[in-house]
Amino acid sequence: MSTNSSTSGTISTTYGVTGMTCGHCVAAVTEEVAAVEGAQTVTVDLVVGGVSQVTVTSEAALDRGLVAAAVDEAGYELAPAAV
Repeated sequence: MSTNSSTSGTISTTYGVTGMTCGHCVAAVTEEVAAVEGAQTVTVDLVVGGVSQVTVTSEAALDRGLVAAAVDEAGYELAPAAV
């Protein structure tokens, strides 16, 4: 699952992340995704027992594979992209 929106020269993309359960999870995912080249801000909405949402703002669309690798490095997994 991912969604895009655009305002004032930036793109905001929201990704679903599975397996997150606590504040430590939020911190780990935030740190790893923020390190992806081009990411400007990262916001994580934790949903315990469901799919959490990670919203990334950037000037250009980020490569989903790079975001997935960052989330994986933190120990979690992107939810499948919406078709």
